[in-house]
Amino acid sequence: MTSPILEASGVTMQFGGLRALNDVSFGLAEGEVIGLIGPNGAGKTTLFNCLTGLYAPTSGTVSSRGTPLPHDPARVTEQGVARTFQNIRLFPSMTAEENVLVGRHVRMKQSPIISLLHGPGFRKSEREARERTAELLEFVGLARFSDELARNLPYGDQRRLEIARALATDPSVLLLDEPTAGMNAQETEATRQLIFAIRMLGTSVVVIEHDTKFIFTLCDRVLVLVQGEVLVEGTPDEVRGDPRVIEAYLGAPPDEVEAQIHEAEETQ
Repeated sequence: MTSPILEASGVTMQFGGLRALNDVSFGLAEGEVIGLIGPNGAGKTTLFNCLTGLYAPTSGTVSSRGTPLPHDPARVTEQGVARTFQNIRLFPSMTAEENVLVGRHVRMKQSPIISLLHGPGFRKSEREARERTAELLEFVGLARFSDELARNLPYGDQRRLEIARALATDPSVLLLDEPTAGMNAQETEATRQLIFAIRMLGTSVVVIEHDTKFIFTLCDRVLVLVQGEVLVEGTPDEVRGDPRVIEAYLGAPPDEVEAQIHEAEETQ
């Protein structure tokens, strides 16, 4: 059996007396989209930080295709795991093109001497990086903003630019932390379609999102984190119908939840 492209096994993260994650385990298959939901403070972003090497778990392991990942974000990115952040982390005084080129840097394998001399190898690598950047800006719908400073882009476009920068690292796994936060309905739907397109490229995706309508119409599987532990894991149908989820996360009467579900289904 093929090892999961990304796997957390018994991941526990403790900060002093606070246990933010407790024995969290899951596996992500190739081409799969997993949703990660839960109330504020459930440990979702902490889990992302453990998956990407920003935090070294107190116990447990994170691996890719059976190989443990290092506790070093740069090396994790080199091994094919990229992410975006809940709070946008673009370079505001750089253009859209320059922001994506920063992400592409991890795949530019030129020695310091070649780079310093700007020889043929460097120029070829630079040209290929710019071509790939142009492709990605087109892919996320931002080609016309290539020369625009990131800080001047509308909020939704900044979100898409951050996704383009992550894709510039050629990831096999993309972790998206609340990619639709602050978006209107039209922007949210565009983001959903973009994630479908990313999966079509062969990239597996894990999404943190509070918008359950978005998650239930996007994901193959959903994990519900509550107080640092996996409360429920299953298909969208299984998760949204589980009374524990309705009580612990959705915070609404079952009939209201069902109404949201029917609304989501009708928009597909």
